[in-house]
Amino acid sequence: MVLTVGSGPVHVLALHGWFGSARGWGGLPELIDGSRFTYAFPDLRGYGERRDVPGAYTIAEAAADMLAVADELGWDRFSLVGHSMGGIVAQRVLADAPDRVERLVGISPVPASGVPFDEQGWALFSGAAESPATRRAIIDLTTGNRLAGSWLDRMVRASLDGSDAKAFAAYLPAWARTDFSAEIAGNPVPVLAVAGEHDPALGEAAMRGTWLAHYPNARLEVLANAGHYAMDETPVRLVTLLDAFLSAER
Repeated sequence: MVLTVGSGPVHVLALHGWFGSARGWGGLPELIDGSRFTYAFPDLRGYGERRDVPGAYTIAEAAADMLAVADELGWDRFSLVGHSMGGIVAQRVLADAPDRVERLVGISPVPASGVPFDEQGWALFSGAAESPATRRAIIDLTTGNRLAGSWLDRMVRASLDGSDAKAFAAYLPAWARTDFSAEIAGNPVPVLAVAGEHDPALGEAAMRGTWLAHYPNARLEVLANAGHYAMDETPVRLVTLLDAFLSAER
């Protein structure tokens, strides 16, 4: 079962991040213009309604699953929106089926080259699967240590409830250490990279060094007053950008 919103002619496959799920898109779903767009929000293996689905938990497997979702929906062509880990999955879909992808959006997205970690950073992130406190620290860090504790607690609870710990742990090396950037470099698909000004890892500098370097038809939007979770922090501005970009003349 895939959560869908809207019934419009522009088809959008929205891929969630490491701490997310199909139902972890903050205020975005309720703002979608259903007369113009149909958004599909699938769960990756190990998340949400697919929490108990076993797998290898690789980026290639996730991309194949997302193409299967598009097939089930009857979508020959569609656009992709990927948040964080979902950004690298979306790019793998593009690499595997370039003729099916109309437009690509990354929201604080992981690049196709993965994410380099120093020893301290890896120790922090690799402890998140078993530690709610570590999950909270990561969410706080990636939103600039500036948001209410009650929101951090809610995000941690949603992450724990919406993912299997084994799958969550396995996806970390998948998104951090997978590199297929040579396969997508130079792809002419229209691309929008969205970064939050308070995201210390996947912010403006990271986007300029990866997404904008990989795609010749890419542009960058930096969201004021947002960190890593624009769908929670600045949903109205985010949906405004998505509406304009995804419905532009093809």
